[in-house]
Amino acid sequence: MKKGTIFSGMRPTGKLHIGHLSVLENWVKLQDEYNCFFGIVDWHALTTAYEDTSEIKENIRLMLLDWLSVGLDPEKSTIIVQSHVKEHAELHLLFSMITPLSWLERVPTYKDQIQQLGKEGKDISTYGFLGYPLLQAADILIYRANAVPVGEDQLPHLELCREIARRFNHLYQTDILPEPQAILAKVSLLPGVDGRKMSKSYNNFIPLGAAVEEILEKVQMMVTDPARIRKTDPGNPEVCLVHTYQNIYNPAEIEEIRLSCRSGSIGCVACKKRLAGRLEEFLTPIRERRVYYENKPQLLKEILENGAEKARAEARKTLDLVRSVMKI
Repeated sequence: MKKGTIFSGMRPTGKLHIGHLSVLENWVKLQDEYNCFFGIVDWHALTTAYEDTSEIKENIRLMLLDWLSVGLDPEKSTIIVQSHVKEHAELHLLFSMITPLSWLERVPTYKDQIQQLGKEGKDISTYGFLGYPLLQAADILIYRANAVPVGEDQLPHLELCREIARRFNHLYQTDILPEPQAILAKVSLLPGVDGRKMSKSYNNFIPLGAAVEEILEKVQMMVTDPARIRKTDPGNPEVCLVHTYQNIYNPAEIEEIRLSCRSGSIGCVACKKRLAGRLEEFLTPIRERRVYYENKPQLLKEILENGAEKARAEARKTLDLVRSVMKI
């Protein structure tokens, strides 16, 4: 017996990397516990990239491949492209009629991202960007999801969704929209191979489908203890990026590696080689599943078509209820 319904999504902005793994692994676990809808939210991608849409279709395909490669199962979960289910847009429109402007303006990330992306030369002073938390609420509530897996930084967006559900239910004297609860998961914040935030723009990430040579190349780029000159010098693992990765991907050997580093009995080159081997072991089944699906374009098309069909059926039930209580 599944606990309830979940919706979660990601914007298609290119190949995913190992920094996304902790979120995706949580999704894989949740699909056995909940009735899950996972959305590739392409309309949300337009909020910051409306001037160049040339890569969105290909990015949707790449994201689907990455999701399937880590273990999302279309037999267990409904996988959709947001724009393939037009009911998201209708519910968003109806919500826009009842949502005070001040609610959108107070979302913490709104002004922060306006300033940050403005520095990068992006003009995002649009309704689409202001209203994207409202579209997120429609994404969730169109399936009457009662739970959403989120990180702590996304809690204000989920609270807005809950407020919209409360306002709608109050205005139309109903209880058809749930107030979804947060499923907080521990998300490993993995730095990029240069120590900065892992980002496509910095080219400091390890793709989920990385080949052996690319894994080794990326690991060799990692910064180690700058005070350690010779391999026999005692090292400080606490300031070493390789140690951070070993802690996550090689927990069985981490104590031995830490002691060997501090005593100078393992050099940085050998340590990096062990990490590269562990990452290769970890990523091989993901890469193999990706290759399997990459060679089956018709299957990918069917997965999205079936997902959209199942999602539309559920979304139409919600819109029928919404229209009924709104008397439209």
